[in-house]
Amino acid sequence: MLSNLKKYNVVLASNSPRRKELLSQIVPDFKVFTLSDIDESYPSDLEGEEVALHIAGKKAAAYLESIGDNDMIITADTIVCVDNEVLGKPEDAEDACRMLRLLSGRQHKVVTAFAISTKDRVEKQAVTTLVRFAELSDEIIDHYVKNYKPYDKAGAYGIQEWIGYVGVEEVQGSFFNVIGLPVQRVFKVLQTF
Repeated sequence: MLSNLKKYNVVLASNSPRRKELLSQIVPDFKVFTLSDIDESYPSDLEGEEVALHIAGKKAAAYLESIGDNDMIITADTIVCVDNEVLGKPEDAEDACRMLRLLSGRQHKVVTAFAISTKDRVEKQAVTTLVRFAELSDEIIDHYVKNYKPYDKAGAYGIQEWIGYVGVEEVQGSFFNVIGLPVQRVFKVLQTF
């Protein structure tokens, strides 16, 4: 599958081991390369999918300057939204606990936007998944943050980790999107190159 990609040097521009694992299930031959210090700020008037698309686009733009004619760059960004607040990666343990308390007993949106870029084409899309957490006690939250240190995860949690097993009641939409890459949608877009 995806024999059309043989003409490209496919590069995943992400340090996320989860994205690397997910992409490897549909694209067996790619490299990982990341630039440091990409600005992930966004205008305050953006919401939800717009935020994730904006950041994924900024990441793609940072790589476009240095790619060759046969390179394909895949960038992505995941955010969590609850009460119109965008939750990115927590700053520290206190912030992680705050985020998990905010998500406790409620439904929230997980949005992952991705950009697939070549020298002459950029395709950006966003996928939204609804996730509902059970009520999370302080003991559960503290245990998770102390033992799993979710500081590299939007919304301070990884659904594929312990907190997902004990806390997630319902997922509506792509489960893989919550992990960090909507692989079905990425596959569909890759087929068009």
